[in-house]
Amino acid sequence: MSVEAPAVAPPRVLTIAGSDSGGGAGIQADLKTMLALGVHGMSVLTAVTAQNSLGVQGYWELPAEAVRAQFRSVVDDIGVQAVKTGMLASIELVETVAELLSDVRAPIVVDPVGVSKHGDALLAAEAVATVRESLLPLATLATPNLHEVAQLTGITVLEEGEMRPAADALLELGPRWVLVKGGHLSGAAADLLAGRDGEEYWFRAPRHDNRHTHGTGCTLASAIAAELAKGRELPQAVGAAKEYITGAIRAGFALGAGIGPVDHGWRLRG
Repeated sequence: MSVEAPAVAPPRVLTIAGSDSGGGAGIQADLKTMLALGVHGMSVLTAVTAQNSLGVQGYWELPAEAVRAQFRSVVDDIGVQAVKTGMLASIELVETVAELLSDVRAPIVVDPVGVSKHGDALLAAEAVATVRESLLPLATLATPNLHEVAQLTGITVLEEGEMRPAADALLELGPRWVLVKGGHLSGAAADLLAGRDGEEYWFRAPRHDNRHTHGTGCTLASAIAAELAKGRELPQAVGAAKEYITGAIRAGFALGAGIGPVDHGWRLRG
C-alpha cells in the first residue's frame, strides 16, 4: 500500500486588522483574497466593527495584550512570509503592532487605514502621528489612498501630476516603497509605485462603472502581500495584485441597501 507524502503548506501571510461584520473589508476581505491567490491566511484581530453596506455603526478595540498574544501565537509557531496591516484604531495599538513588527524579517505591507469607504473614521486622529513615526519606517510598502496621503503628509493631490511629489513626501517617512493610489481622481485609474532609490512604475486600469467597491484598499494590500509571499519582486507583485483587484471591482455586487463589496472570488466564477 502506497503512503502519500504530506501536502506542502502554501506560503503564509498574516493580516493584522479589524473585523468587518458585513464581510466586505477588513480581516474578512484579507482572508478571502489570500485564499483566492493561493496562500494560507492568518489573522491578528485589532478591533471589531459593527458595519454593513451603509457604513460603520461602531467599533471596539481589542486590548493590546490580546493583539500581542495573537501575534506571538502565530509567528512563534507557524511563521510568516509576508505581513499586511490594516485598521489599527488607536495610538496604543499602532505602537504595539510597530513593536511586534520590528523583529519581522518578512515583507510588510502597511495599508494606513484612516476612514472607511463611507467616510467613517477608523483611526483616532491623535494616532496619525504614531503611524507616521513608528509604523511607516518598518514598511516594505505603504499603500495609501489620496485621503490617507493628505492625512499623513498634508499634501492634497488633485491631479495625476501631483502624485510623484506626494510619493516622495511619503518616502521621506521611511517606507522602502510607496504605492499612491489614484482611484479618487477622474479618468482612468492610475496608481504610482515609487521606490526610495528613485524607481517609478505606473499601473493603469480601465475604470468600471460599478459603485460596489467596498473593500478595495484592504483587498489590494492583501493581494500584494500574497504575491510577495509567493516570491515575486515588489513591482511584479503590485502588477499581479492590480490585475486581481481590477477584476474584483468589475465583478463587485450589490449587497444590502448601500455600497456592496468587490468580488474576491471572481476568478472562481470565470
